[in-house]
Amino acid sequence: MKEIRHSESGPAEQKYPDATAAPPNLPRGSRVLKAGLCTAVVLCLAASLVHVVLVFFHVAPPNTVSKRYSPQINAWVFPFFEQNWRLFAPDPESVNRQILARTAHTESDGSAQVSPWFDLTAVDGSAVEHHPFPSHTAQNMLRRAWAGYVDSHGGDDEARTERALMMQKYLTNIAADRVAAHKGGTFDFVQLRVVTLPIAGPGPAVGNRPPTPVENRLLPWWKVTRHGK
Repeated sequence: MKEIRHSESGPAEQKYPDATAAPPNLPRGSRVLKAGLCTAVVLCLAASLVHVVLVFFHVAPPNTVSKRYSPQINAWVFPFFEQNWRLFAPDPESVNRQILARTAHTESDGSAQVSPWFDLTAVDGSAVEHHPFPSHTAQNMLRRAWAGYVDSHGGDDEARTERALMMQKYLTNIAADRVAAHKGGTFDFVQLRVVTLPIAGPGPAVGNRPPTPVENRLLPWWKVTRHGK
């Protein structure tokens, strides 16, 4: 674009930048950075979409897709994105579970010293009832560890998958740490017993008899890191 200005020596041209001219090319480093940012945004959006879809099928009621791709869905969700809820239909607890633990220690002469049963559930219940702001640990850790153990093991106590072995160690470590913190002593083995009791329905109770256990499950002895001296 040119503008003609008049002066005593005649017209003079003054140049201005042309608005219609093509913009200068960006440096190579800027183009690479821009392309990298665009790629990162696309990958983040794709990962977010995949995450939402897989979690949806995990919490949704069982269907053809979730059954067919169950290994892939579980591999993505567990253990970091585990969901403790279900879509559409809540599943309230219909039983109470009492989880007890006892320990054993092998003496130098080969004899085994076995401790009495210690009620882990009662400790958590006491921590919840006598604290205005109970911690997540007291409310859910032991309960969810047992739920994860049952989901991964089924009706027996044989760890056939890596997740089952992980949940077994997780439950064992919780029990060992709880016993060591509240009872002390020296032990090398831990055994758990889970008593499942039905929740009484509404209405007047029939007599004063305690509810009959639905299940009394005794787990194997498990080796743990030595606690105590």
